[in-house]
Amino acid sequence: MASSLNHFGGPTVRREKKSKCPQLRDRRIRVLGSLFIFFAFACVIGIADAIAEDNDEAFDPVTGYRIAHYRAAVPDAVKGGTRIDLDKVDELIANGALLLDVMPSEGAGPDPVTGQWRLSRPHSSIPGSVWLPDVGRGRITPAFDNYLSDNLAKLTAGDKSREIVVFCQSDCWMAWNAVQRIAALGYGKLYWFPEGTDGWVEWGDRKLVPATPVPLAPASGP
Repeated sequence: MASSLNHFGGPTVRREKKSKCPQLRDRRIRVLGSLFIFFAFACVIGIADAIAEDNDEAFDPVTGYRIAHYRAAVPDAVKGGTRIDLDKVDELIANGALLLDVMPSEGAGPDPVTGQWRLSRPHSSIPGSVWLPDVGRGRITPAFDNYLSDNLAKLTAGDKSREIVVFCQSDCWMAWNAVQRIAALGYGKLYWFPEGTDGWVEWGDRKLVPATPVPLAPASGP
C-alpha cells in the first residue's frame, strides 16, 4: 500500500490494484509449464531417434557386424564369446591361451607384392600376443577372410577348442566383430577383453611391447 496527506492533514491510503483474474494468471502458468514439458520431451525424442538412426547405419543389416563408428561404447556381451576382465585374462594366459590383437592398422595397408604391412604409426600390444590387423572390420575382403582363418589354423595347430582372448583397445568394436567372425569359423572357447591394451596398462599398471603385424600371403593382397 502507498499513502499521502489528504486535505484533512491525515494520510490517504491507496490500495495496490490486484489482478482481476487470478485464475487467468494461473492458467497461463500452467499452459507455459505444459509447453515447456512438451518441447523438452520432443527434444529428447528427437535425440533418441537420431541415435537410433545412427545405430541402424552403424551395423550391417545382414551380418550384424559393426561397420562404422568403431570407437564407441561397447555392449556388455558378444555372441559366440564371453566377456572377461583383467583377472580372467591373467588366468587364461597362465593356462596358455592365445592372445589375439585385432587393432586396425594405420598406414597404406599390406604391400600387394610382399604382404608386409606399410605402417605409418607403430603399435604396442600385450606381451605374447599376435597382431592380426583389420580382421575386426565389419566388412572385409576374401583375402582378409583367408588371412584370419589361415593364421588361426596355424596358431592353434588346428585345435578349435583352444582358448583365444580377442582384444583391441577400450571402446573398440573391432574386437566385438572379430569374436563373432572367429566363432563362425568353429572356434568354441572365445573370450572378449573389451578394455584391451588400455585396460592392460591402466588397470594392471603393466607395460606394452612393440607389436609386428603378421604379413599377408603375397598373393592375397586386398
